[in-house]
Amino acid sequence: MDMSTPITACLVIIGNEILSGRTVDANLSHLAKRLNEVGVQLREARVIPDIEATIVATVNAVRAQFDYVFTTGGIGPTHDDITSASIAKAFGVPIHRHPDAERILREHYPDEQINEARLKMADVPMGAELLDNPVSSAPGFRVENVYVMAGVPRIMQAMLDSIIPTLRGGEEVLSVSITTDLAEGTVADGLAEIQARYPDIEIGSYPMYKMGSFSTTLVLRSPDSARNEAASIEIRTLIVQLDGHLITPELV
Repeated sequence: MDMSTPITACLVIIGNEILSGRTVDANLSHLAKRLNEVGVQLREARVIPDIEATIVATVNAVRAQFDYVFTTGGIGPTHDDITSASIAKAFGVPIHRHPDAERILREHYPDEQINEARLKMADVPMGAELLDNPVSSAPGFRVENVYVMAGVPRIMQAMLDSIIPTLRGGEEVLSVSITTDLAEGTVADGLAEIQARYPDIEIGSYPMYKMGSFSTTLVLRSPDSARNEAASIEIRTLIVQLDGHLITPELV
């Protein structure tokens, strides 16, 4: 494998409750960090509603663009959980009741609690590979490069734990964080010049305002620790030249 070629991913967050503000997404940050550990770069995230046509169009667009696609939400037992059927439609295959998924659900729930709504969680696209769910048993699934997971953070994280070892990764992206008491506008020109000298490094500037004063955190990201260090030295020198101070610079 060519380690210089980045392995990329996209997260599709599915759910009206996210778009309405009723539920705050807690999965994006966790997924990005776990993927980075194995050299997969999360390049994009989309939040979309529980609308079949939107799910189908979005999944078909991103699965052609990224090495991996992860979806969260919409695989529960209620009427608005339409992700599984929509994924099947995106791939042009029928949805069916997976016998292993049904067995898992029947083993998990007492007979008196088994109903058609719960058994719906065993319906997956034909040919899908099940993803283990050690928390609540109802499995997620994978079709080609699309991994379909629950939206509940604890369950999503458990599913992701079983997925991570199977992913083909590239180089891990390393980050260096430098915080200064200078305002973002003060460092902007010099920072742009440094970025031009290091086009292979992603340099981000993140201003903060706390207790009546501004500060700025500058984050450098690349797989090359030596290049990160060289650029960070230039940034620290720039801060000193601008009569600024470093505030707890640290590796992140």
